[in-house]
Amino acid sequence: MGLVEFLGWPLVRQVTGRDRLGRGHAAMSRRSETLEPRTVQADRVVDSVCPFCAVGCAQKVFVKDGEVTQIEGSPASPISRGRLCPKGSASKQLVTSPTRVTKVRYRRPFATEWEDLDLDTAVDMIADRVIKTRKEFWEWEADSRRTRRTLGIASLGGATLDNEENYLMKKLYTAMGAIQIENQARI
Repeated sequence: MGLVEFLGWPLVRQVTGRDRLGRGHAAMSRRSETLEPRTVQADRVVDSVCPFCAVGCAQKVFVKDGEVTQIEGSPASPISRGRLCPKGSASKQLVTSPTRVTKVRYRRPFATEWEDLDLDTAVDMIADRVIKTRKEFWEWEADSRRTRRTLGIASLGGATLDNEENYLMKKLYTAMGAIQIENQARI
């Protein structure tokens, strides 16, 4: 190893140079000096809200050629002041992950393989099962008290649903008579 190569090491540059904290030139490599942020190439920036919890951190979504290229916290947000938690920072994966499921997948009882269903068929299957379960487990009364409820339907909302979606789900399930309703829309 030559002296020039040794002097190019980040630690040596940090100890011998003016960047003692290693936050500037000392931390850069030849490659990193030529890099530019993904946000520079964006055609447009769309304001959004992180969908992961009820906090409502504002996001800036950077788009190029109709594709999301980066998602960052919005400094204009009085809630998060430009910061995102690990889930919010990874929210780009919600729309860009190659493993994202984009079709309705169904595995019939006792089947070993999944099949693709069109959305109308899947919604009809769900509606039929909801109606059947509600009729089967409906209680007008329990212990001589009017209840008008079903214990056969419950809901557990996920963390990828935003606060508004969970609110609408609560309204829907309550209207169906369900009382076991919970969501995970919080950190």
